[in-house]
Amino acid sequence: MGWIIAIIVGGVAGWLASLVMNRDASMGIVMNIIVGIVGALLGNFLANLLFGVQGSIQEFDLTGFIIAVIGAIVLLAIVNLVQRGRVR
Repeated sequence: MGWIIAIIVGGVAGWLASLVMNRDASMGIVMNIIVGIVGALLGNFLANLLFGVQGSIQEFDLTGFIIAVIGAIVLLAIVNLVQRGRVR
């Protein structure tokens, strides 16, 4: 059951991040889910390492969702840097 929640929350987090980074037109729902889940993993790793904050998207809570969105935004910024050499 936790993976279903992770897919749903990851999809929403990836969609919000793509809206913030103006990449919504170039991404589909599958890429939103992938970016959201990978962003959540990246965000949780960095938040735990730097601030000692732990969140999870397998059990929906606000902290985990915010970390997932921030992680997805960071991931999209890194992708923009690699693809275009600059952040949009």
